[in-house]
Amino acid sequence: MPVVINRTLITDAEIIEESARVEAEGISARREEAARQLAVRELLQQQARALGLDTKTDLDQAIEQLLAQEVSLPEVDEAACRRYYDSNPERFCTPVTLELRHILLKAAPDDPEERATAEQQAERLVAELQADPSCFAALAAQHSACPSASDGGHLGFINRGQTVPEFEQVVTRLASGLAARPVESRYGFHVVEVLSRTGGEPLAFADVQHLIADYLQEASWRRAVHQYIQVLIDSAEIKGVDFPENSSPLIQ
Repeated sequence: MPVVINRTLITDAEIIEESARVEAEGISARREEAARQLAVRELLQQQARALGLDTKTDLDQAIEQLLAQEVSLPEVDEAACRRYYDSNPERFCTPVTLELRHILLKAAPDDPEERATAEQQAERLVAELQADPSCFAALAAQHSACPSASDGGHLGFINRGQTVPEFEQVVTRLASGLAARPVESRYGFHVVEVLSRTGGEPLAFADVQHLIADYLQEASWRRAVHQYIQVLIDSAEIKGVDFPENSSPLIQ
């Protein structure tokens, strides 16, 4: 079905070309997202033209002018920054470096029975290590599915961004010593011991206030643009492309 925005046709060739720049799994998903992005771009172009902006010389600049003119943003004050700072203390500290060792009980993410078995085995190993911490290396060599098993489970020094997010989010909050519970990741369940921990000291509010203000301003702008585009979508005649209720139609 052709994509038509207020009687303006977006061709299949345009959608195919745009889909090469879209990050999504599968040809169909990329083309659907490309069609949405082109539809939003067309809506903004039409609105810019209706307001007398020059869309022929530089369309991107015209869209920027349109959004600057039509989307108003409240100023981010110090109180808002302080609330965000107080609510997210883990984001505002010096970088954390952990020295870890682990035992990986491997389990496929889509196999509930295998994951349940791996979790139970990991819990047994935690209990065994609580009784005798000295056997960690031997248990890693015997049970771990990670190449680090040959080195007693030692992973070395880990900084943010070096492991998968679901593992990192948990281990960066652990105190030194053996974790009381297995840590779950896409790979299975990990028995984790933090050998050393450095960093993590809080940063002063004054040192990060400008960063928080920039972040909140950007988030506020994206919400406002989303709402503005949604108004254009709701008032337009659109055929051949759907905008899911929870989607965020933003121009790329």
